[in-house]
Amino acid sequence: MSTTTVDTPGAVAGQDSVPAQPRTARPRGETGRATRLASHGILIVASLVALFPVAWLVFLSLGPDKDDYLHPGRIWGKMTLDNYTFVLEHTKFFDWLLTTMIVTLGTTAIGVIISATTGYAVSRMRFPGYKKFMWVLLITQMFPVAVLMVPMYQILSDLQLIDTYPGLVLVYCTTVVPYCAWLMKGYFDTIPFEIDEAGRVDGLTPFGTFARLILPLAKPGLAVAAFYSFLTAFGEVAFASTFMLSDTKYTFAVGLQTFVSEHDAQRNLMAATAVLIAIPVSAFFYFVQKNLVTGLTAGGTKG
Repeated sequence: MSTTTVDTPGAVAGQDSVPAQPRTARPRGETGRATRLASHGILIVASLVALFPVAWLVFLSLGPDKDDYLHPGRIWGKMTLDNYTFVLEHTKFFDWLLTTMIVTLGTTAIGVIISATTGYAVSRMRFPGYKKFMWVLLITQMFPVAVLMVPMYQILSDLQLIDTYPGLVLVYCTTVVPYCAWLMKGYFDTIPFEIDEAGRVDGLTPFGTFARLILPLAKPGLAVAAFYSFLTAFGEVAFASTFMLSDTKYTFAVGLQTFVSEHDAQRNLMAATAVLIAIPVSAFFYFVQKNLVTGLTAGGTKG
């Protein structure tokens, strides 16, 4: 009785047949060590680039002389907080703080309310000319500040709103509302229309549906609109320096200019004031940062 020998694949004469070892697959989402090191290195460099101007500003604010920025190495041996003491005690810093908070918070509150209602109306209601209305809002953003300055000054003068808080808030709202209305419209488009229908079935009015059902879902979009409005009013210079005439009603952005004259610049005091100014912005960012990233990305999915 004969037997037949069958050669197995991979068998070599004079050697035992060794089964091939299966290659271990890398788990999904896991990256190699070199990739991780490269990504961490890039993130560290980007963080240093972003933090360096802030650290440099704080460092210069500790120099007692106005020309220390020309020789920053000399600051190490004479660091002091005298600049902060001088700004808080011998300037109108707290008057500027009051004006800035009134103007920025007023602009933020009014701007977000108008933008949210406008964006919701255009997103949900199909009234005649609703598309053209949004384009009109966009066109208003095309005009430079220099073109708008004279007519706005004339309007505020006729209304006796020059050098008043409501006048500056009104001007800033004309700047922030068009952009924020587009932003909120895009965000409301991402909210299912069935929620509005459910509100009507439950007997809610259109405003009740908007206030009780839609707005709680639109918190990320509202956070972005509030942050944009706050920063716009906080850092704007041209309108504030034109429409606010009293030095006690300057905003922070205008108050910084008082440290610079034709022949002199107190850069140490400017740096200290800038550090103090950053505190309100940082606090506001802390309160809205939870919803900020979500709101920045969600509005672009539809519309």
